This record gives sequence, C-alpha cells and structure tokens, in this order.
Amino acid sequence: MNKFLRLDPRKRHLLGLIPYLKKYQTHLILGATMVLLTNVVAVISPWILRNAIDDLYQEISRDILLYYALLMIAASVLEGMFRFLMRRILIGVSRKIEYDLRNDLFAHLQSLSPSFYQRNPTGDIMSRATNDLSAVRMVLGPGIMYSINTVFTAVLTIGILVSIEARLAILSLLPLLAVSVCVKHFGKEIHKRFEKIQEQLAGLTTLAHENVSGIRVIKAYNQEEAFTERFQQANEEYVDRSLSLVKVWGVFNPLLTFLLGLSSVALLWYGGRLVIQGSITVGDFVAFMAYLTMLTWPTIALGWVINIFERGSASMGRMNQIFQSQPEIRDEHPTPISRLKGNIEVKNLTFSYNGVPVLKNINFQLRSGETLAIVGRTGSGKSTFVNLLCRLYRVPKGSIFIDGVDINEIPLKTLRKSVGYVPQETFLFSETIQQNIAFGRPEASFKAIQENSKISNIWPDIQAFPGQFETFVGERGITLSGGQKQRIAISRALLVEPEILILDDALSSVDTDTEEKILNRLSGELSKRTVILISHRISTVKMADQILVLENGAIIEQGTHEDLLRAEGHYATLYQRQLLKEELGVE
Repeated sequence: MNKFLRLDPRKRHLLGLIPYLKKYQTHLILGATMVLLTNVVAVISPWILRNAIDDLYQEISRDILLYYALLMIAASVLEGMFRFLMRRILIGVSRKIEYDLRNDLFAHLQSLSPSFYQRNPTGDIMSRATNDLSAVRMVLGPGIMYSINTVFTAVLTIGILVSIEARLAILSLLPLLAVSVCVKHFGKEIHKRFEKIQEQLAGLTTLAHENVSGIRVIKAYNQEEAFTERFQQANEEYVDRSLSLVKVWGVFNPLLTFLLGLSSVALLWYGGRLVIQGSITVGDFVAFMAYLTMLTWPTIALGWVINIFERGSASMGRMNQIFQSQPEIRDEHPTPISRLKGNIEVKNLTFSYNGVPVLKNINFQLRSGETLAIVGRTGSGKSTFVNLLCRLYRVPKGSIFIDGVDINEIPLKTLRKSVGYVPQETFLFSETIQQNIAFGRPEASFKAIQENSKISNIWPDIQAFPGQFETFVGERGITLSGGQKQRIAISRALLVEPEILILDDALSSVDTDTEEKILNRLSGELSKRTVILISHRISTVKMADQILVLENGAIIEQGTHEDLLRAEGHYATLYQRQLLKEELGVE
C-alpha cells in the first residue's frame, strides 16, 4: 500500500502543499540552514557560560570577565543575525506560497460551472478563500519554521546534555516523553473542534453576506430585528465553538509547562547531589540548567505548532473540496476553431435539469445575420435554451450545431468570445460606467464606448450624471435604475462585436418609448450578426426573421410575425392582449 494512504486522513490534506513547497525548495533549504546556524550559535552560549564559571571559580580576574563577556556578546550578535535571516526567509516563503495558492484558488473558482455556485453559498466560499487560506499560511510559515527549530534545538541540546552527564540527562528528559502522548490526544481534539469553528464561521459569513446584499428587502419588510437576532444566535454558536477549542488549548499548554517543571525538579534534586559529590562541576550544573531551559520554548512551541498544523490541516481539507471540484463544462475533444460565423442549427434538443424536463424536441435553423425571437410564459424554457447555447450547462451531443460543428466540440474560449450575452438579471461591477461597458474588451477606444452607449440609448442618462462615464455605479449597479443597468449591459455586449448576440429579456425594465428607440438604433447592428431575442413583449420580437413560441419546454408555434398572426393561435392571442393593454394605458 502506498505510504501516503497510511497517513492519518487529517494530515493527508496537507499533501496538496507539496508542489508549492517544491517550487521554493531552494529558499526552504537556505531557511533551514539559517535555523541550524541559529541553534548552533545558541548552544554555544551556555557552553561559554560553563567555562566562564569554572574558570572564575579557579581565579577571578578582569581579563577573564572581559574575555567571556566579549564571547557572549559575539554569540548573541551572531544568533540575532541568523535568527533574523531565518524568519525573513521562511516567513517570506510562506507569503509567496500564500500568493500562489490564492491565485490558483481564484483561477480554479473561475473555471467551475454555475452549478457549483448554486450548491455552495457565497459566504462559505469567501470564508475558505480568506480564513482557511490564512490558517494554511500559518502552517507554511511559523509551522514549518518552528518545527525545524524544535528538531534542531532538541537534537543539539540533548546531545550536549548527554555529553555532560548521561544519567542526569535521562532523568531530566524522562517527563518530556509524556509530551508525545499529550500531542496525540490533544491534536485530534484541536482538529475536530477547529473544523467545527470554520464551518460555523462560513455560515456566519454567508449570513452577513446575505444581510448586506439584501438590506433593501430587509428594511422594506421591517425585518432588521429578526435578522439581527439570527446573526446574534449564529455568532453565539461561533463563540461557543471557539471557547470549546480554548478549553482544550488551555489544558494542553499548561500541561507541557508542568512537564518541563518536573524536569527542573529532577535536575535540582539529582544534579545538586552530583555537584556535591564532585561528579560534575558547578559550571556543568549551570550549563545543564541553561540547556534544559533552552528546551522550554521548543516544547511549548511544539504545542503551538501542533495547534497550527491541526488548524491548517482542517482548513486545507476545506480548500481541497474546492480544488477537487471539477468544472462540468470543459473542452474534451475541441475542434481547432478560432472564430465563428453564427449559423445555428438545433436538432431534436431535449434537456432535463435535476431530472425535470425543461426542453423537449426543439428544432430550428438560423443563418448568420438572421434574428430569432423566443416568446413564452415564465418557466417555458427560454432562458435555459440560451444558457445551453453559451454552454453554461452540459449540452446533449448532436443537438446544437454552430457553423456545422457540434457545440461540444467548439473550444469554450472561441464560443464565448463569439457570443455577446445580456442576461435577464443584469450584473454590473463596482466600477465606473466606462469600465463596465468595456468589461469584455478593455482595450476598446473611448469613441467606441461612446458609440455603443448611443446605440443602447444610455448616452443621455450618462451625460446627465456629474461624472458622466467616470461615474461609479456601486455594488451590482445599485446607484442605477433597472433600465439603466440593462442598457449598459447591452452596450457591453455590443462592444465586443460578437457574431452571436443574445438578449434575454434585456428590455424588460425600460418603457415602450425607450424600447422603440433602442430597437431602431439596434436595427443596423442586428443585421450584422446572428441575434436571439427573448421577450414577453410582441413589440420587441415582431421584427424577427423567425419566432418560436414555447410552452412547457416545447415549440407550439413557429414562423414570422405575420405567419403567427394569421394562424390565430397562442401568439396572436398574446398580441391582441398587449394591444388592448396599450390602448388602456397599462404596462
């Protein structure tokens, strides 16, 4: 059996850090060398003290005092220099690995499919990318540094203790054997309780995120007190779980100190007798005490390091859950295509989501430069279809073709570079209007940004803002109206000059007059590319070359505006209703 498989599962999580450690192995070796030199110089000081006491015991003189004082100063300076380099190199490596790890985590999150974000709350993901990552960094920095330091200090110090008096060394170090038992027992408890703390912290972060994001709804329904109480309860649970870890840590650390105290008692009792008997000198006794004291911090640090490694292992396990998640949508056998023309053919497309049929036997053809409109009730499958066209969900093979190539064989980068998508729920970033419009094409000229803002009819609104294109829109575009956000999103999609343009109910938040202006200005742009329009307004779709009417995921009517009116079916009924609403002045 592979030796890694025999590792404690709690420690196996940390194996994912090996590639990062290998990247900086030269720095780690140099840092370990500095740790060794630090400890070599550190163990010299008690030896200097031993010789000083024995020499002064024979003869007290100013020259002897000055000589040993200078030696002690030189040793201290060297130790300080090496200790600085030790910390500078090893802690620096931990920061560099943290940088790489954070970048890799973010890049991996970018590659995951939308279903991953539907299963995992945003607050939980944020907690793993911040709190858990910080706990892992502690393993890479102080954890590794103090582990190496403890080993070197123990080996050098114990070796010298044995050389001074083996029997006294064994007796003094005997209580420290109990440390391994304590470490094994308390390590499991620390790991288990820290996992619970991180889980609760993730829930707390999620609750805070939802509260801030939905603050307007909370205030509108007068639910501030209810949410405050929910947060308080979650916070109390977090405190309780944290205190449960503190209780374990509160026992563990004093226990290690107690074991060290037993070693000092053994030294005073037996070492004192050896001095009286003349078996060791006073200098040996003082040096022995100094070396035993040197073991105090490594032993205490051992407990701290165990705590760091258990926390880091628990956190790395939570991060590995993200790293081990694979994108459902990825290139498998891509055809080398750099750009698309926009000819779309759908053959017998049937799609189910979580076992529920959403689309049934969809068939149509759309040539480059033509416009397809899709209408239907909420839940009829309109948005699901365009999500499949962008490959946000797994597309059944042999059902959607673009330029004669199965959409599953088109490289994702090529497909999404060729598609401009304005979704139902418009999302704007906390940037300026100009940066939001240029999101898909940052290198675009300001003139191109202006031209596209005129096409979407957002230009007059931008001119009315004090900062115009440099106006910050706030988180998710909170400072803008729904119609303004939609028009900025249309400008953003047009700027990338896509071969396929998808407008998913992209004019739902604007009034009919503004809609007419936008459609008139869009007419020239729409003729240059393949367009898919989704809308509940007939006024939006009547100019389309082809119209599909969906009901319960199936096409119930298909044709041009005039053809569907002559058929006097569902589309004609919908058209008559909307005409009546316009006459009555009802939106």
